[in-house]
Formats: sequence, C-alpha cells, structure tokens
Amino acid sequence: MSENSVDFSQVRAQFPILKVVENGQPLVYLDSGATSQKPLRVIEALDTYYRQENANVHRGVYGLSERATEKYEGARETVKQFLNAKSTKEIVFVRGTTEAINLVAHSWVSENLTEGDEVIVTEMEHHSNIVPWQLLRDKLGIRLTVLRMNQKGEVCLNALKGLVSEKTKFVSVTHMSNALGTINPVKEMVEIAHSVGAKIMIDGAQATPHMTVDVQDLDCDFYALSGHKMYGPTGIGVLYAKEDLLEVMPPYQGGGDMIYSVTFDKTEYNVLPYKFEAGTPHISGAIGLAAAMDFLNEVGLDNIAQHEAGLLAYATEQLSQIEGLRIIGEADKKGGVVSFVIEGVHPHDMATLMDQDGIAVRASHHCAMPVMQHFNIPATIRASFGVYNNFEDIDRLITSINEAKEMLV
Repeated sequence: MSENSVDFSQVRAQFPILKVVENGQPLVYLDSGATSQKPLRVIEALDTYYRQENANVHRGVYGLSERATEKYEGARETVKQFLNAKSTKEIVFVRGTTEAINLVAHSWVSENLTEGDEVIVTEMEHHSNIVPWQLLRDKLGIRLTVLRMNQKGEVCLNALKGLVSEKTKFVSVTHMSNALGTINPVKEMVEIAHSVGAKIMIDGAQATPHMTVDVQDLDCDFYALSGHKMYGPTGIGVLYAKEDLLEVMPPYQGGGDMIYSVTFDKTEYNVLPYKFEAGTPHISGAIGLAAAMDFLNEVGLDNIAQHEAGLLAYATEQLSQIEGLRIIGEADKKGGVVSFVIEGVHPHDMATLMDQDGIAVRASHHCAMPVMQHFNIPATIRASFGVYNNFEDIDRLITSINEAKEMLV
C-alpha cells in the first residue's frame, strides 16, 4: 500500500479521544512518545474480550478458557510475525520494555558476567536502560561504559568499534531515542558487538510504532517493546530473545504457569516461552497488542514512516523560525520527535500555558537525564508525533508557542 493510497484523515478518525475538548479547545495530542492513543480496533478488542471471552488461559478445559487461550496464543503468533522472529518460543510477554530489560539483566547478564566484565550503553538511553546495569555493576563489580554522542545527538560507529574489547560482554542500546528522536544504526551496532563475542539488546520502545523491525535481519540477541507506545494497551510488552539464549536462562520470577511440576524437593520449569511468564498474564493486554499490530500492518509501517517524516520536516522548519528557540537533537536520521528549548523560558511554564490551548506536549527530562546533562539544560519541550497527527496540529502548536512566548519572555 503506497502513501497515496492511505487517507490519514480516515486513520485519524479511528481515534475517539481526539474528539475530546481540552480547556475549550479541540485536543492536539503531541505526546505519543510518552504513550500513544488507541484506535477503535484496540478498544473494541479489549471490550470483546471482557464481554465475551474472559477466562484464565492454559488452565481450563472448558470452552471459554480454551477460546481465551486461543486468542492469547494467537496474539503471540501476531507478535512473532510482526517482528519476524523464527518461533513463538522467542516471544515472551512482559509488562513493557522496562521489565524486558530487567529480565535480561537478571536472567542472562547476571548469570554470565563477572567482576571486570563490561556492559556498554549509549549516552542517550532511557533510565530503564541505565539503572538495571548500574544495579548489576554495584552487585557484581562489572564495568558500565558509555558510548558518547555528538552535539547533533548521534553516536559514532567508529567510537563503538574503539570501545569494544574482549572484556565487552553485553551491549544495550536504544533503537530510537525518546528524548531526541535519533534513530541509531542498530544493525551495524549488532555486528560490532558480535565481532568481540558480546551479546546485544535493543530497546525498541520508540521504534516499533514508526518503522519495520525485523529481528532476524538485525540479528540482535534481545529486542524489547512496549504495547502502549504502539497504539496498544498499557501494561503489556514483549521481550524477543533468541531461543538458544532463553533455553539456558533461569526464570526471572517463580509462580504458576512457569512450572511443569512442583514438589517441596524440586521444581521442573515449563517449556519456552512460558518459563518466563509466571502467574496469570495480561491476557487482554496481549489481545489488544495484537489488534494494535494488525492496525499498524493495515496502515503500513512504510506509509507511517513517510507520513511522520513529512510532519517532522514541517515542524522542524516552522519551529526553526521562532526567535530564541533551539532544537535539541538534530541527527541526520530521526523519527517523529522534536525537542526544543526557548531562551528565557522554562519548559514547564511553556507547556502549562500551551495546555490552555488544548496542546498536549511533554516538558521534562523524558527519563533521560544524561541527555539533558549533555546539552546542559534541565528539560526540553517535546512534541512527538503519531499516525493520527496532521499539519494542522503543527500549525496550532506553532501558534500556541508564539502566544505563550509573548506572555513569558
């Protein structure tokens, strides 16, 4: 399906929340980087499950439970196809990217690294891809090394080549920066990590709503995503991991469904991927996530990327004309995120005034404090785009900024 064959006004019409009025103004939602809005397809999938299919999975032999199990496992198949994984055994349902990273930290890194071994992250990581490694550093004595970025918000592949060594055992990098929009060259980063025998994890929370992800083509060892960033429900996410790694990793949590048999003397664990899904899972969340992936596939990720690239280019052009405004993050390859500061204005004050115009943007460090420290700023205003945004949204953003700026400067 080509861009010309997609009517994005009809795509936008599938999001009922965009009819909400905020402070007397139609809502302009520009905070998809924090969480995306949900199309009717996802809302209806959740409603249907709770109205007609609600039962626990993998436990009942009655019809309702079997249908719920079929929907839940069907969602796993959808995720497998969406990421082009080899097998559903490589798809573990978790609460989100944060839990996926912590699972890998606990079950692979802590089991395979010892004092003096090295984990490499980039300077642009979300806190959820920093703190777990710091916890392991303090516990195991491993070394945490940071791949720095330039003033455009880009990392250098040659710098990564210079960092990795025989001591490098694990690399964990974001696919797309939530604070800057930078899209990292993750395929090449995978090759560099593998060249020294290191495993690599990719934080795909921001990437999966905006671009096609093929884990076999990337050859990454681990890939994490969050449903709520990609038009799905909150509280559901995915850890993709190569099957041979999951086989040798110990469970992250203990409980029901992750076991084959239990006595007080010994427990035998369940097969993949259930070994890592203790307790009753977020059944409706998985079903809703599958509906969101079906929605993305129907619109077409290439079409979405093209649409959002147009929005980004227009927003960048218009913002650049505002006196005193500085865009933070000007990588050559960016997703639909534009962060900026305005001279003499605190981002929180600006965002508060913009809310009065119905404009929802985020003013924050975006859970990426090292990024703010790099640019010597406390926070940015961030406009992050979704499939439902249009040029009118950007025009209203610009008008609101100019009006608020007059009041604050």
